[in-house]
Amino acid sequence: MNWYERKIRRYEHRRWTTDDNRRVQPFHWGLEHIGGSPHDPDPAAFLRRYSQNAIETSKDWFATTPAPDYRLDRENVLTFTSSLESPWPENNTVHAQFFSAHETVSTRSRGKRLGAGPAVLLLPNWNAKWLGQDGLCHWIQRMGITVLKMSMPYHDRRMVQGHERADQICGPNIGMTLQANRQAVQDARRCLRWLEQQGYTKLGILGTSLGSSVGYITLVHDEAVRAGGFFHVSTYFADVVSQGITTNHVWAGLKEHVSVDELREYWAPISPMPYVERGMGANRACFMVYGKYDPTMLPELTRQMLDSLRRHGADPRTLELPCGHYSLELAPFSYVAGYRMLTFFLQSLA
Repeated sequence: MNWYERKIRRYEHRRWTTDDNRRVQPFHWGLEHIGGSPHDPDPAAFLRRYSQNAIETSKDWFATTPAPDYRLDRENVLTFTSSLESPWPENNTVHAQFFSAHETVSTRSRGKRLGAGPAVLLLPNWNAKWLGQDGLCHWIQRMGITVLKMSMPYHDRRMVQGHERADQICGPNIGMTLQANRQAVQDARRCLRWLEQQGYTKLGILGTSLGSSVGYITLVHDEAVRAGGFFHVSTYFADVVSQGITTNHVWAGLKEHVSVDELREYWAPISPMPYVERGMGANRACFMVYGKYDPTMLPELTRQMLDSLRRHGADPRTLELPCGHYSLELAPFSYVAGYRMLTFFLQSLA
C-alpha cells in the first residue's frame, strides 16, 4: 500500500467515525413484513421460497401504478402516497424535490404540463439528508436537464419517529429490508410516471450507493428509462453489508444468525446481480463510477458486477477514480465524476 492509498483510506476511516449514531439493532426474520407469519417454524425456508418467487416474478413484484394523489407545492416539493403500506404512516408519503430545467414552477400556474425534454430521477445514498446532493441537482438543472430527487423510504421526512437513521432499509431485520427496498423501487417508478405526466419522455436515473442498487433495479424493470448513471456499484446486497465498513454494525446484528451465502439468497431480489445474470437491461445505456480504494462497496465487487454485465450482453461505460466512497465528494474527484456523468446523460438523453 503506497502513501497515497494510505491517505485515502485514513480519510475514509475518519469520515466513517464521524457518524456516532450507529447502533447494532436486534436480529429479526421479519416475515410479517413480506406476507409471512412471525411464528413460522421454519423462517429460513419461507424466505428462500419467497425470494426465489420474487426474482422469478420480479416484473410483478416491482410493478406499480401511477399515484392517485400527486401534489406539487409552491416549494417545488412533490408528495404522493407510496404503493406499499408500511406500519409507519410517516414513511407512506413519498417526498421528492423538483428542479425544473425550464422555469421555476412558482412562476407558472399549477396543473399545466411543465415541459418536455430530458429529466433524471435522482436516488440518494443511504442516510442522505433532505438537502443532500442539492448542489448536484442545481448543476444538472443549469445544464438543461430536469431533476426529481426522491427521498428514499425511512429517510429525512419519511423517517420513523424516534429514529436517527434509516435502519429499516438496511438492517438486521431481513423481511423489513426486503420490503423497504421493494418500496423504494416502486416509489421510484411512481416518480417516473409523474415525470411522464408532465411531458418528460427522455428519462434517466442517477443513483448513489444504495440509490445505485435501487436505481439499477428500477432501470431494468421500467422500459421508460433510457439511461442509468451510478456512483458506486456492487453485486449483492449481502456482500456489501457483510464486507463494507459503513455496514459493519448491520452485519454485527446478522452474523450470529445467518451466513453470507444464506443472506445473499434471502436478499437476492433487492440485489442488482440476479437481474444482470438474466440479461435484463443489456440494451440500456449505463455509466458506472467507482473508487479504487472504496472500503464500503469494495472495488472487487464492482469489477465482478462489470464482468457479469459484459458477459450478459451489456456494454457499460465505466470510470475508476483513485478515491474511496466518501472521498468521491472531494475535489478533483467530484468534478471529474460530475462532468463525466453529466456528459453521459446529455448524450444518452439527447
